[in-house]
Amino acid sequence: MLSTGFRTLVYKETLRFYKVATQTIAAPVLTAMLYLLIFGHVLGGQKVYEGVSYTAFLIPGLVMMSVLQNSFANSSSSLIQSKITGNLVFVLLTPLSHWEIFSAYVLAAMVRGITVGFGVFIVTAWFAQLSFTAPLWILAFALLGAAILGTVGLIAGIWAEKFDQLAAFQNFLIVPLTFLAGVFYSIHSLPPFWLAVSHLNPFFYMIDGFRYGFFGQSDVNPWTSFAIVAGFLAVLSLLAIRLLRSGYRLRH
Repeated sequence: MLSTGFRTLVYKETLRFYKVATQTIAAPVLTAMLYLLIFGHVLGGQKVYEGVSYTAFLIPGLVMMSVLQNSFANSSSSLIQSKITGNLVFVLLTPLSHWEIFSAYVLAAMVRGITVGFGVFIVTAWFAQLSFTAPLWILAFALLGAAILGTVGLIAGIWAEKFDQLAAFQNFLIVPLTFLAGVFYSIHSLPPFWLAVSHLNPFFYMIDGFRYGFFGQSDVNPWTSFAIVAGFLAVLSLLAIRLLRSGYRLRH
Protein backbone atom coordinates (compact mmCIF):
# COMPACT_ATOMS: atom_id res chain seq x y z
CA MET A 1 0.00 0.00 0.00
CA LEU A 2 1.45 3.33 -1.07
CA SER A 3 1.74 5.87 1.72
CA THR A 4 -0.22 9.10 1.67
CA GLY A 5 3.03 11.08 1.72
CA PHE A 6 4.37 9.29 -1.33
CA ARG A 7 1.16 9.85 -3.29
CA THR A 8 1.10 13.49 -2.24
CA LEU A 9 4.69 14.08 -3.39
CA VAL A 10 3.97 12.42 -6.75
CA TYR A 11 0.86 14.59 -7.12
CA LYS A 12 2.81 17.73 -6.22
CA GLU A 13 5.58 16.98 -8.73
CA THR A 14 3.11 16.10 -11.47
CA LEU A 15 0.94 19.16 -10.83
CA ARG A 16 4.07 21.30 -10.95
CA PHE A 17 4.65 20.70 -14.67
CA TYR A 18 0.97 20.37 -15.55
CA LYS A 19 0.25 23.92 -14.32
CA VAL A 20 2.67 25.32 -16.92
CA ALA A 21 1.83 22.86 -19.69
CA THR A 22 2.46 25.43 -22.42
CA GLN A 23 6.11 25.56 -21.41
CA THR A 24 6.65 21.97 -20.26
CA ILE A 25 4.59 20.06 -22.85
CA ALA A 26 3.57 22.21 -25.81
CA ALA A 27 6.98 23.85 -26.32
CA PRO A 28 8.98 20.57 -26.57
CA VAL A 29 6.36 19.13 -28.92
CA LEU A 30 6.73 22.18 -31.18
CA THR A 31 10.53 21.89 -31.09
CA ALA A 32 10.38 18.23 -32.18
CA MET A 33 7.95 19.18 -34.93
CA LEU A 34 10.42 21.74 -36.26
CA TYR A 35 13.22 19.16 -36.25
CA LEU A 36 11.03 16.84 -38.30
CA LEU A 37 10.06 19.51 -40.81
CA ILE A 38 13.67 20.62 -41.33
CA PHE A 39 15.46 17.26 -41.42
CA GLY A 40 12.55 15.50 -43.11
CA HIS A 41 12.52 18.09 -45.88
CA VAL A 42 16.28 17.97 -46.45
CA LEU A 43 16.81 14.21 -46.14
CA GLY A 44 13.32 12.83 -46.64
CA GLY A 45 14.19 10.94 -49.81
CA GLN A 46 16.88 8.80 -48.23
CA LYS A 47 16.53 5.25 -46.90
CA VAL A 48 18.10 4.18 -43.62
CA TYR A 49 16.74 0.67 -43.11
CA GLU A 50 15.33 -1.60 -45.80
CA GLY A 51 11.84 -0.34 -46.63
CA VAL A 52 12.01 2.49 -44.07
CA SER A 53 12.06 6.12 -45.22
CA TYR A 54 14.22 8.66 -43.45
CA THR A 55 11.16 10.50 -42.12
CA ALA A 56 9.78 7.30 -40.63
CA PHE A 57 13.21 6.52 -39.16
CA LEU A 58 13.42 9.99 -37.64
CA ILE A 59 10.08 9.99 -35.82
CA PRO A 60 10.88 7.37 -33.13
CA GLY A 61 14.20 9.10 -32.50
CA LEU A 62 12.49 12.43 -31.94
CA VAL A 63 9.89 10.83 -29.68
CA MET A 64 12.54 9.16 -27.54
CA MET A 65 14.72 12.28 -27.46
CA SER A 66 11.74 14.23 -26.12
CA VAL A 67 11.04 11.57 -23.49
CA LEU A 68 14.64 11.64 -22.28
CA GLN A 69 15.19 15.38 -22.21
CA ASN A 70 11.89 16.19 -20.51
CA SER A 71 12.25 13.46 -17.90
CA PHE A 72 15.61 14.95 -16.97
CA ALA A 73 14.23 18.48 -16.93
CA ASN A 74 11.39 17.64 -14.56
CA SER A 75 13.31 16.10 -11.67
CA SER A 76 16.40 18.29 -11.99
CA SER A 77 14.55 21.62 -12.16
CA SER A 78 12.18 20.68 -9.34
CA LEU A 79 14.99 19.77 -6.97
CA ILE A 80 17.19 22.79 -7.70
CA GLN A 81 14.21 25.13 -7.29
CA SER A 82 13.34 23.53 -3.96
CA LYS A 83 16.93 23.89 -2.79
CA ILE A 84 17.22 27.54 -3.80
CA THR A 85 13.83 28.59 -2.40
CA GLY A 86 14.41 26.60 0.78
CA ASN A 87 11.23 24.53 0.68
CA LEU A 88 13.11 21.25 0.22
CA VAL A 89 13.25 21.04 4.00
CA PHE A 90 9.52 20.28 4.07
CA VAL A 91 10.16 17.16 1.99
CA LEU A 92 13.17 16.06 4.04
CA LEU A 93 11.29 16.46 7.33
CA THR A 94 8.50 14.12 6.30
CA PRO A 95 8.52 10.46 7.41
CA LEU A 96 9.09 9.40 3.81
CA SER A 97 11.90 6.93 3.24
CA HIS A 98 14.71 7.68 0.81
CA TRP A 99 13.24 5.11 -1.58
CA GLU A 100 9.86 6.87 -1.48
CA ILE A 101 11.38 10.30 -2.15
CA PHE A 102 13.46 8.85 -4.98
CA SER A 103 10.50 6.99 -6.49
CA ALA A 104 8.17 10.00 -6.29
CA TYR A 105 10.55 12.33 -8.13
CA VAL A 106 11.40 9.74 -10.77
CA LEU A 107 7.79 8.68 -11.31
CA ALA A 108 6.68 12.28 -11.85
CA ALA A 109 9.59 12.77 -14.27
CA MET A 110 8.49 9.67 -16.17
CA VAL A 111 4.93 11.00 -16.41
CA ARG A 112 6.17 14.24 -17.95
CA GLY A 113 8.61 12.50 -20.31
CA ILE A 114 6.04 9.99 -21.55
CA THR A 115 3.40 12.72 -21.91
CA VAL A 116 5.67 14.87 -24.06
CA GLY A 117 6.83 11.85 -26.06
CA PHE A 118 3.24 10.85 -26.76
CA GLY A 119 2.46 14.41 -27.83
CA VAL A 120 5.42 14.38 -30.23
CA PHE A 121 4.27 11.07 -31.65
CA ILE A 122 0.72 12.34 -32.21
CA VAL A 123 1.84 15.42 -34.19
CA THR A 124 4.61 13.68 -36.19
CA ALA A 125 2.98 10.33 -37.03
CA TRP A 126 1.01 12.01 -39.84
CA PHE A 127 4.19 12.55 -41.86
CA ALA A 128 5.14 8.91 -42.39
CA GLN A 129 3.68 5.43 -42.27
CA LEU A 130 4.82 3.70 -39.09
CA SER A 131 4.47 0.09 -38.10
CA PHE A 132 4.43 -1.36 -34.60
CA THR A 133 6.41 -4.54 -35.02
CA ALA A 134 7.15 -5.07 -31.33
CA PRO A 135 5.02 -2.74 -29.16
CA LEU A 136 6.31 -4.24 -25.91
CA TRP A 137 9.83 -3.10 -26.80
CA ILE A 138 8.47 0.39 -27.46
CA LEU A 139 6.87 0.49 -24.01
CA ALA A 140 9.86 -1.08 -22.24
CA PHE A 141 12.46 1.31 -23.63
CA ALA A 142 10.22 4.36 -23.20
CA LEU A 143 9.70 3.54 -19.51
CA LEU A 144 13.33 2.61 -18.89
CA GLY A 145 14.61 5.69 -20.70
CA ALA A 146 12.27 8.00 -18.81
CA ALA A 147 13.26 6.38 -15.49
CA ILE A 148 16.98 6.70 -16.26
CA LEU A 149 16.81 10.37 -17.18
CA GLY A 150 14.50 11.09 -14.25
CA THR A 151 17.17 9.53 -12.03
CA VAL A 152 19.97 11.46 -13.74
CA GLY A 153 17.95 14.64 -13.26
CA LEU A 154 17.59 13.85 -9.56
CA ILE A 155 21.35 13.32 -9.25
CA ALA A 156 22.05 16.55 -11.14
CA GLY A 157 19.59 18.44 -8.93
CA ILE A 158 21.28 17.11 -5.80
CA TRP A 159 24.75 18.01 -7.11
CA ALA A 160 23.94 21.48 -8.46
CA GLU A 161 23.77 24.44 -6.09
CA LYS A 162 22.65 27.04 -8.62
CA PHE A 163 20.87 27.16 -11.94
CA ASP A 164 23.94 27.74 -14.10
CA GLN A 165 25.53 24.52 -12.78
CA LEU A 166 22.39 22.62 -13.73
CA ALA A 167 22.34 24.31 -17.14
CA ALA A 168 25.97 23.30 -17.70
CA PHE A 169 25.11 19.70 -16.78
CA GLN A 170 22.31 19.68 -19.31
CA ASN A 171 24.06 21.59 -22.11
CA PHE A 172 27.41 19.81 -21.91
CA LEU A 173 26.28 16.29 -21.03
CA ILE A 174 22.60 15.51 -21.60
CA VAL A 175 22.10 17.35 -24.91
CA PRO A 176 25.31 16.10 -26.62
CA LEU A 177 24.71 12.50 -25.48
CA THR A 178 21.15 12.67 -26.80
CA PHE A 179 21.99 14.23 -30.15
CA LEU A 180 24.89 11.82 -30.72
CA ALA A 181 22.83 8.74 -29.85
CA GLY A 182 21.49 8.06 -33.33
CA VAL A 183 18.40 10.25 -33.21
CA PHE A 184 19.06 11.68 -36.67
CA TYR A 185 21.15 8.89 -38.24
CA SER A 186 22.08 5.23 -38.08
CA ILE A 187 25.45 4.82 -36.37
CA HIS A 188 26.50 2.37 -39.12
CA SER A 189 26.85 5.37 -41.41
CA LEU A 190 29.71 6.64 -39.20
CA PRO A 191 33.46 6.03 -39.66
CA PRO A 192 34.86 3.12 -37.58
CA PHE A 193 36.24 5.34 -34.80
CA TRP A 194 32.97 7.21 -34.21
CA LEU A 195 31.03 3.97 -34.57
CA ALA A 196 33.03 2.57 -31.64
CA VAL A 197 32.53 5.78 -29.64
CA SER A 198 28.76 5.62 -30.21
CA HIS A 199 28.66 2.21 -28.56
CA LEU A 200 29.95 3.84 -25.36
CA ASN A 201 26.94 6.17 -25.24
CA PRO A 202 24.16 4.63 -23.10
CA PHE A 203 21.58 6.93 -24.71
CA PHE A 204 22.20 5.16 -28.01
CA TYR A 205 20.88 1.87 -26.64
CA MET A 206 17.70 3.53 -25.37
CA ILE A 207 16.93 5.09 -28.74
CA ASP A 208 18.01 2.09 -30.81
CA GLY A 209 15.91 -0.32 -28.76
CA PHE A 210 12.93 2.01 -28.89
CA ARG A 211 13.24 2.27 -32.67
CA TYR A 212 13.40 -1.52 -32.98
CA GLY A 213 9.88 -1.71 -31.58
CA PHE A 214 8.58 0.18 -34.59
CA PHE A 215 10.49 -1.41 -37.46
CA GLY A 216 11.90 -4.69 -36.18
CA GLN A 217 15.30 -3.39 -37.32
CA SER A 218 18.05 -1.81 -35.26
CA ASP A 219 21.79 -1.30 -35.11
CA VAL A 220 22.14 -3.52 -32.01
CA ASN A 221 20.22 -6.59 -30.82
CA PRO A 222 17.35 -5.28 -28.63
CA TRP A 223 18.13 -7.76 -25.85
CA THR A 224 21.66 -6.37 -25.66
CA SER A 225 20.27 -2.84 -25.50
CA PHE A 226 17.76 -3.86 -22.84
CA ALA A 227 20.44 -5.44 -20.64
CA ILE A 228 22.68 -2.37 -20.90
CA VAL A 229 19.85 0.07 -20.23
CA ALA A 230 18.48 -1.93 -17.28
CA GLY A 231 21.95 -2.23 -15.76
CA PHE A 232 22.52 1.50 -16.21
CA LEU A 233 19.24 2.25 -14.42
CA ALA A 234 20.17 -0.02 -11.51
CA VAL A 235 23.56 1.65 -11.01
CA LEU A 236 22.13 5.18 -11.21
CA SER A 237 19.27 4.34 -8.85
CA LEU A 238 21.68 3.04 -6.21
CA LEU A 239 23.78 6.21 -6.59
CA ALA A 240 20.75 8.49 -6.24
CA ILE A 241 19.54 6.60 -3.15
CA ARG A 242 23.00 6.85 -1.60
CA LEU A 243 23.08 10.61 -2.18
CA LEU A 244 19.63 11.04 -0.67
CA ARG A 245 20.52 8.93 2.35
CA SER A 246 23.76 10.83 2.97
CA GLY A 247 22.07 14.24 2.60
CA TYR A 248 24.78 15.36 0.18
CA ARG A 249 24.22 19.06 -0.58
CA LEU A 250 20.68 18.77 0.76
CA ARG A 251 21.00 19.56 4.47
CA HIS A 252 22.94 22.79 4.55
